[in-house]
Amino acid sequence: MARNVLITGSTGFLGRALVASVATPTINVIAASRSGDLIASANIRGVAVPDINEATDWTHALSGCDAIIHTAARVHVMHERAADPLALFREVNTAGTLNLARQAIAAGVQRFIFISSVKVNGESTASGQRFHPHDQPHPLDPYGVSKLEAEQGLLALARDSAMDVVIIRPVLVYGPGVKANFLQLMRVLRKGIPLPLGAINNRRSLVSLDNLVDFIKVCIDHRAAANQIFLVSDGEDLSTTELARKLVSHLHAPNRLLPVPQPLLYLGASLLGRRAVAQRILGSLCVDISKNRELLQWTPPVSVDDGLRNTVEHFLTTEQR
Repeated sequence: MARNVLITGSTGFLGRALVASVATPTINVIAASRSGDLIASANIRGVAVPDINEATDWTHALSGCDAIIHTAARVHVMHERAADPLALFREVNTAGTLNLARQAIAAGVQRFIFISSVKVNGESTASGQRFHPHDQPHPLDPYGVSKLEAEQGLLALARDSAMDVVIIRPVLVYGPGVKANFLQLMRVLRKGIPLPLGAINNRRSLVSLDNLVDFIKVCIDHRAAANQIFLVSDGEDLSTTELARKLVSHLHAPNRLLPVPQPLLYLGASLLGRRAVAQRILGSLCVDISKNRELLQWTPPVSVDDGLRNTVEHFLTTEQR
């Protein structure tokens, strides 16, 4: 008998990829989105969930559901203008998640996979250091706080119920269709615009969309994943300079990365009031995925080079339309 898996945020960057990959002859996907407008197939059923908060009724989505992959969230906002952003993040990411989990328990759902964020761990790691799943959480922004509070609530619910919880904290996700800063970087590099990124000696963990989807799929059924927290990455860390060079190569663009010393970049960013931006570009953030290998026997199937190549090829195809 086919199993039924509910995927929330099914029209998002991660959600779309999950729906396409998880739906098989043995797994039926219930794809929840604001409109429910997903092309249905024999193994995919779209359901409309206009808003996610503590009052959302999930009855129509949870009927016969065996597992949930909860990707829907109020995402990190670069230029937040809300008077109380933490309250808005908590409404969706904390209260909305725990409301879904409670209804899932009542409906007999066996496993709840929560897509959290590395921001629960913090914003950066010191040279030679890595975040681990068991580290003391240290979120520094409202988004990270709301995700941590959701994690804590889910684990408490799991302790008092028959439903397992799996918490996954991805690092920066890239892949075909990536948006935001990663997309802007590819656009600038393709145009050959000089950038002061030629001498940055940091280390950052990334995860390709293919690797993240593969890891989530493993967690749907693996017994050892129950009530565990995982960090996920490609297992290969890059400096910002190495990332930019690889993208330039795949883009077949001129290499105009200027070797500006990092201290000057930090100084310039500070003078312009862009310290947070400088930290993301110049700082390090590395994670340890040895737990994934040891507990779940999972190794990232896609290399960084292949992941970046796939991302660039899709970018070039769509930009030329």
